[in-house]
Amino acid sequence: MTSRYFKPATFLQTIFILALTLGVQVKAAYSPVRSYQGSTFFDKWDFYGDVDNTTWGNVTYLTREAAASTNLAYINSAGNAIMKVDNTTTIAPAALVHRNSIRITSQDTYGTGNIIIIDALHIPYGCSVWPSFWMFGIGPMPQGGEIDVIEAINDMSNNQYALHTAGSCSHVGNNNQTGNTLSTDCSQGSGCTVAENKPNSFGAGFGQAGGGVFATQIDVSGVYFWFWNRPDIPADIKSATSTSTIDPSNWGIPSASYPLACNYSQNFAPQQLVFTTTLCGVWAGVPGIYQATCPGGGSGPDSCATENVIGPGSPKFDNAYWEVAYVKTYIAAGSQPGAPSASGAVASIPSSSSSPLATGSASGSSGSSGSSSPNAGVRMKTGYEMVLGMLTGAVLMGMVL
Repeated sequence: MTSRYFKPATFLQTIFILALTLGVQVKAAYSPVRSYQGSTFFDKWDFYGDVDNTTWGNVTYLTREAAASTNLAYINSAGNAIMKVDNTTTIAPAALVHRNSIRITSQDTYGTGNIIIIDALHIPYGCSVWPSFWMFGIGPMPQGGEIDVIEAINDMSNNQYALHTAGSCSHVGNNNQTGNTLSTDCSQGSGCTVAENKPNSFGAGFGQAGGGVFATQIDVSGVYFWFWNRPDIPADIKSATSTSTIDPSNWGIPSASYPLACNYSQNFAPQQLVFTTTLCGVWAGVPGIYQATCPGGGSGPDSCATENVIGPGSPKFDNAYWEVAYVKTYIAAGSQPGAPSASGAVASIPSSSSSPLATGSASGSSGSSGSSSPNAGVRMKTGYEMVLGMLTGAVLMGMVL
């Protein structure tokens, strides 16, 4: 992102933005907007109902009705949402093969001033499997921008965060984050990418550890991601109610911090939330990447599909499912919908389907690349005292004015 651009704002707003950019946590209360949870989880989502024509994976995304009738999308006995890759069908060899899967897109859109929190107990994994929980801007891609919250492939054990833009946006250096920066150019294929360094953020370990929570804060100063294993979930998230607020200043250093070197509103349209699970495609199925992340995998151009998609679905895809307790969204207290400085807009897009989904039990984007390596970030202290002094002065000026 080439330049920082601020809409007309008060002095206090400017100081608040400066504090965030320098890595100083400022107390801010966020109020609930929407809770996708329980028996109504799927009610505000649209099912894709087409082949994977964005990342060219070997899947067909089902309609809502087909997903319900095949038991690939439902609410289990624990009240959690299940979204599965078909693991019961035997796929015959063919020139082009597809296995049924699920892609859903939220009818609501989100932007600056919003926080999105997902509590998941299981994330799809396994050779050929490419799951993602992400957001994309309304309009032609990538002009509307893309935010990847959960995304990894095959047998990787670490999640990756990424931003994708059409312009010259970049992930600036010296970030206040615990993750490892893999790439800084947000306009190149894998986007500007940060690998999670905390254990069990993806793969078999994630589910075995009881899952965890991911939070994404979209702010005028940038985009910030957190991940917590279940024992470490912050108290305000763990005890959240339909009316209680949350405060990201209590959450510690983000896993990935993107204080953008460009204007967010010029590079990101209002964002829709998306769950996908594709197979192979332009990341998980690339021969060199497939071999590196699936030990014993073949090196041929079609090895990913022939070794996994074709043939019986079990046991290969027994772990290719999402189990999600909830997705909750929040807005900064005092924000006005659509206000660029306070941010926090939520719009609703008409639903294309409203039929109910079945209840049962589990049987078992975007694109990024690379792998993670441990490199814990150091909390930025430069300018800390200066910003605190400016904040104090701003408060005093407000009292005088």
